[in-house]
Amino acid sequence: MELRQLRYLVCVVEEGGFTRAAARLHLSQPGLSAQIRQLEKELGQPLLDRSGRSVTPTEVGRAVLPYARAALAAADAVQQTVDAYTGLLRGRVTLGMVSGAAGHAFDIAALLADFHDDHPSVEVALTEDSTERMQAALVTGELDIAVLGTAEEVPPPGTAFQTVIDVPLVAVVAPGGPLLEGLDGLDGTSLPLAALRDRPLICLPRGTGVRAALERGCSQAGFRPRVTFEAAAPHLLVQLAARGLGIAVLPAGEDGSPLDGHLRTLRIVRPEMRARVALAWQATGPSSPAARKLLDRLREALPKPSPNPPGGWGVTGS
Repeated sequence: MELRQLRYLVCVVEEGGFTRAAARLHLSQPGLSAQIRQLEKELGQPLLDRSGRSVTPTEVGRAVLPYARAALAAADAVQQTVDAYTGLLRGRVTLGMVSGAAGHAFDIAALLADFHDDHPSVEVALTEDSTERMQAALVTGELDIAVLGTAEEVPPPGTAFQTVIDVPLVAVVAPGGPLLEGLDGLDGTSLPLAALRDRPLICLPRGTGVRAALERGCSQAGFRPRVTFEAAAPHLLVQLAARGLGIAVLPAGEDGSPLDGHLRTLRIVRPEMRARVALAWQATGPSSPAARKLLDRLREALPKPSPNPPGGWGVTGS
């Protein structure tokens, strides 16, 4: 068994296939496949299931992965310890983000570019995913850092986070349309959550912080939300609401400013629901010095939590 074989195994699992893993490792696909098969032969068990559209770990492979990652982390730590004496930082950092989160509360491209200028030997892998999957990836170590949405005020077990944005959810609806007729408790600026019972709703998909907040609030109010349209892009939800296809449930600040005069925004109350965006990491902290350095840089650059961020932030709370 060789250390590079363990690195290859982890890469294939992370990329979900040999083609993408070979490209990332700058290897030929047949050569990569041969190395994995050699590892499986030495261990006497198949580690990867190649029967589906994507390559996934077998039961044995899933059991082996934490130890493979630990071995790689230990080897990297040896190199990083030596590098620390020369002032050189190297390694690979995996950063996850909810779709569309960049460019409003902070300029992630500029932050990563500055970080790369300071630490050119650090590779940063940036991916987009749902909050639910990123929280799981943080716990398993597949992600070092994540910018995600959450319906919680405290981080899930095994993670820590810094809240960046905390805003109420609002209902966005086309004015003068039939959807506004008969809304109980409507006072011009807000409406009770119970008024949305049996109404066609437009929201972000399951696995996002906003959807979790909506479903939890409706459950507390004694009903299930009737979501007839869902999409990952808030501007699309706003457009659907503007055409009278339902009531969009969004974080305050994502209520469709480009469509001024064509939408009505009502704060949802009794109970109020909130959407939060957080910078998250493992509770014990990132394992590598490179990831810890990037986390420190992001925490310094991110704005302090704001109850009313001007103009919102991308997919706030998704």
